[in-house]
Amino acid sequence: MEITKSSSVIIILLVFVSSLVETNAYYYMNCYGGTRCSGKYIRCPAECPSSVSNDPKAKVCQIDCNKPTCRAVCRHRKPNCNAPGSGCYDPRFIGGDGRVFYFHGKSNQHFSLVSDSNLQINGRFIGHRPANRARDYTWIQALGVLFNSQTLSVEATKTAKWSNEVDHLNLTYNGEFIDLNEVTLSTWFSPSKDIKVERVASKNSVIVTIENVAEILVNVVPITKEDDRIHNYQVPKDDCFAHLEVQFRFFSLSPKVDGVLGKTYRPDFENPAKPGVAMPVVGGEDSYKTTSLLSHDCASCLFTQESSAERDTSAKMIGTLDCTKFSYGLGIVCKK
Repeated sequence: MEITKSSSVIIILLVFVSSLVETNAYYYMNCYGGTRCSGKYIRCPAECPSSVSNDPKAKVCQIDCNKPTCRAVCRHRKPNCNAPGSGCYDPRFIGGDGRVFYFHGKSNQHFSLVSDSNLQINGRFIGHRPANRARDYTWIQALGVLFNSQTLSVEATKTAKWSNEVDHLNLTYNGEFIDLNEVTLSTWFSPSKDIKVERVASKNSVIVTIENVAEILVNVVPITKEDDRIHNYQVPKDDCFAHLEVQFRFFSLSPKVDGVLGKTYRPDFENPAKPGVAMPVVGGEDSYKTTSLLSHDCASCLFTQESSAERDTSAKMIGTLDCTKFSYGLGIVCKK
């Protein structure tokens, strides 16, 4: 009888320890003050117990302290071209309101994608215009980010023939080359630690995080022969037009944010793209054109380096907005 009691106690202890280990395997986060979920502990799902993974195809845990549901979700660490905040293909955007639209721009020119008082994100477009075409086929080849007095660029390097065994990413910080080891999860930080670049895979995929401001998922892809056949791009033999697939997640946009994509996050934004149209095209090239990848001189640009006061106001404003609609964890639509 004594042996049975001892065995029962051991079994109970083993079950308790096992459940404790399992519980501790999941990541908890105590959301910081000023967010919608301030002071709440959020537990990652069993499907994705960690926020990092060595497997580029695995889902990881994302905890968004500004989501009203105050819970974690599982998501991939590469851009989802069918979710809000994305810019892919030639190029097709999905705005913060969840609506699809196209912005063609022009080849070898730069356009403001997001412009706010403390953040400027530009895109360099590449492409070409085949004979008898009225416009250029274009793709996003590079991103230029301005934040405070810092600049960051993420570029897809030109190549005639694509190889998955070659890294086609070029990154710079304040004009200096970023040497990021070609190993999954290798990480680079800015001197003040407020900008992080992390490899999702050993080649061609990174995540750029600007602390408390934005997260940018970037993937480099080519125009394949199948793409060329389907769309009749007539891609020349000396260039496969390596370009970026991107997806943005923003944490502190002001209600006045502008840019090709940025304006779709305004509380009062009315999308001009007609619903039901196969390829709703949004123009405005003249309003968004910048003189270089790292300039903020477009007609609608809001970015200034002396914007700390406005930045504080914007951060407070976000706390009073309803950022629920079409969020899907990666895009935010805010309504007063």
